[in-house]
Amino acid sequence: MGTLRSSAIGNTLYTLFCKRAMRGELYPSAPLLLLITLIPLVSSAEPAGKQHGPCGIGYPSDTAIEWDCRRLRPNESLERLFGDRWIDVARFNRIDRRHLHAGVSIKVPRRIEDLAIWQPMPLFYAPAESDEQFILIDLSEQFLGAYEYGALRFALPLASGGGQDATPVGAFRLSLAHRRHLSSLFTIEGTDRPYPMNYALRFHIDREGVSYWIHGRDLPGFPASHGCIGLYDESMQKEQYGIPKDPELNDAKRLFEWVLGGEGEDGRLIQLPRGPRVHIFGRAP
Repeated sequence: MGTLRSSAIGNTLYTLFCKRAMRGELYPSAPLLLLITLIPLVSSAEPAGKQHGPCGIGYPSDTAIEWDCRRLRPNESLERLFGDRWIDVARFNRIDRRHLHAGVSIKVPRRIEDLAIWQPMPLFYAPAESDEQFILIDLSEQFLGAYEYGALRFALPLASGGGQDATPVGAFRLSLAHRRHLSSLFTIEGTDRPYPMNYALRFHIDREGVSYWIHGRDLPGFPASHGCIGLYDESMQKEQYGIPKDPELNDAKRLFEWVLGGEGEDGRLIQLPRGPRVHIFGRAP
């Protein structure tokens, strides 16, 4: 079985992204010139410093699957290696296809069929038995569960914060939704375009007025945020980076539409006076 080790990703700039940048609500209609003025030219949506492949991250549920660490070779992809089971392997590694390239090492189950029954989130969560909708986030697993009256409806891999700028833990409630949220400080790397935070759901405002959101972003295979909860948004990646060619994974949209019962208006902040409860626990690896 692959060697497991803990990892903590630190990045001051990305801390500003998920903390300072969210103090005000930024509408897509705001002048782009103002956005660019507020955005440091050296900023990037990806955390700086050394990045770790999925094999270097350990999760409690890893013990349920026998796996080996495999380094991707040139011209290899999840689709070529695993056929119609590639999505299961991506979710097991908590990574998206843009971050899977030659040289990256991933966890490969010895029996791919084991992933059909692998589930890092509890199938039933008794504290949510009376909730029509409930969101449970396990930072130790880097997974989110969406529950209806205590029963798991679906589970999604995520990228949370970690280290000194960890995602807050405790009991929260969704209070605001924004289909086309944008960062006011960070850009798509190599461009002056504000980093998209599509399908954003606000779950917490701290004492300093800092907002925390669940939203679409990159999933590099390790905790890459410094406070917010990031979910798959391959449509955004295709639009901004041109990868992947055929987007399939959009967990941010799936959760957003589950909460709202529909997609919502692109440019309008939607108040959620009685939004679903959110319970966040654990510690990011």
